[in-house]
Amino acid sequence: MPEHAVLAEVVRSGFTESVHYGGAVGLDPSGRAEVALGPVAAPVLPRSSGKPLQALACLVAGAALDGPRLAIAAGSHTGEDLHVRLVAELLADYGLGFDALGCPPSWPEDQPTAHALIRRGHGPSRERMNCSGKHAAMLAACVAGGWDVPSYLSPEHPLQQRVRDVTEELAGEKTAHVAVDGCGTPLFGLSLTGLARAVQALVLAPAGSGPRQVADAMRAHPEYVGGTGHQNTDVMRALPGAVVKGGAEGVLVLALESGHAAAVKVIDGSPRATTVIALAVLRRMGCDVSGAESFETVEVLGGGVPVGRIVTPLRSPH
Repeated sequence: MPEHAVLAEVVRSGFTESVHYGGAVGLDPSGRAEVALGPVAAPVLPRSSGKPLQALACLVAGAALDGPRLAIAAGSHTGEDLHVRLVAELLADYGLGFDALGCPPSWPEDQPTAHALIRRGHGPSRERMNCSGKHAAMLAACVAGGWDVPSYLSPEHPLQQRVRDVTEELAGEKTAHVAVDGCGTPLFGLSLTGLARAVQALVLAPAGSGPRQVADAMRAHPEYVGGTGHQNTDVMRALPGAVVKGGAEGVLVLALESGHAAAVKVIDGSPRATTVIALAVLRRMGCDVSGAESFETVEVLGGGVPVGRIVTPLRSPH
């Protein structure tokens, strides 16, 4: 198995202060790996990068998901009021309320929203948790499928088995490890290449098919995939036709409308360079990502002003 590769360096005042190691893979539209750095065949936990696959499983199971509802099912929202309203509407259509959500209470990631809640005397809540859209979709799928609702987070639940089947089918490989995600849902491990292959399958699927519906919803409604100031949202707006989904512990997938796809896993778990790395992988394959040029550099600050940046060796010639 290849060793983890140097994916990014944090340079401060001309001094390399930190180094991010990990794996990165880039697939051409045929599925061939044009870029492969580090152990891209080794299992990783996709974390929230796998949400589009979970959303697809809910759709296949019969949940009435389209447009913003499908986007928020595939997203990690920032807990703004528009997100909470949509979650409430979806649950209500299936006779459920916020108390059915199995995700833990959380403050919203959007700071202005969190500050407003504090001023009004509110605390953390399940509906403000970034995974509540996915959980609402899972609950809807259980009601639609006639499955037990309270046990929907069990790996043996019919819905979670459907998630596993969808993940394995699109990734083209079997689950390597079953874990519990931070929000409580089962998590099905697969290789970094398998993760890239699965998200690539969404953008390359025939128009109107389930996988394509997920990709199209995310692209049409990026504000529900993330939210105000969220990098996934902003990169999708900068690259029309792209599907972008990050996950905890330094995971990110980015698939272009052309079918080129990149997946990144930073082994120290830091997400700060994942977008930089993924865009560099796509550039290395000859893809035009110039619309997202502002996301290809992360400044390093000193005293509130730029004194360096995060760089990646992937930007160097072959």
